[in-house]
Amino acid sequence: MPSPTDLELGGERSDVYRFVERNGPVAPAEVAEAISVDPERFQHHVSILKRDDLIEATEDGKLTVALHDGETAEHYEAGVSYEIRPSRPSDLSGVVGTIRDVTSEAPYIIAAGVAEQLAYEDTLVRWGPNRCRVVFVATVDDDVVGWVHVAMSEVDELASTAELTLGVMETYRRHGIGSHLLHRGVEWAASRGCRKVYNSLPATNERAVDFLQEAGWTVEAVRDGHYDIGGELVDEVMLARRLG
Repeated sequence: MPSPTDLELGGERSDVYRFVERNGPVAPAEVAEAISVDPERFQHHVSILKRDDLIEATEDGKLTVALHDGETAEHYEAGVSYEIRPSRPSDLSGVVGTIRDVTSEAPYIIAAGVAEQLAYEDTLVRWGPNRCRVVFVATVDDDVVGWVHVAMSEVDELASTAELTLGVMETYRRHGIGSHLLHRGVEWAASRGCRKVYNSLPATNERAVDFLQEAGWTVEAVRDGHYDIGGELVDEVMLARRLG
């Protein structure tokens, strides 16, 4: 896992990283101009961030966050061709729209909150000393039709756990998309040293609960009457999968 130690120092280097995180891939000159740092110091900051595996350069020389999330995987099932890949900045509206579509159909409180957080922060990926998250997407003709969002805990004592949400638009279910997204999200969490991933769902979202259980997740707890949905108290089902 890349270490964000240098970002903890704050100042210009943190500004460089944050601008790339929010706007990348972005031309180096645009970053330097935006944060008003002289060229020599800017090059030094970029060199250190590359050395620490926090940012990297694309083939055309632009800067982007270095997350090493893997390549695009192509799939074809039941007449539908789709890709599972790391999200890009241009996917933001598609991801938010897909989450809102899925959560409007069935109660999924945590995921609905993720959509609002992504929209508010205007970025899909976070990698720094206080927050780490990644989003993988399922696309058909490069349009987002599904997502998996994995967020590692910000608390030191919970650093080995990650929260996962995922969903697929109704039209594209029963094509294996959800299973591939789930595998990608769990694989990423395991590669970052997580020992457990978890998801919390209203008990009334039976399809999602059944999907996770069929994938080997187990119910760890049930919180009685945790949600107020449409004026009715609904239990929360907390599911988890242990890694390694």
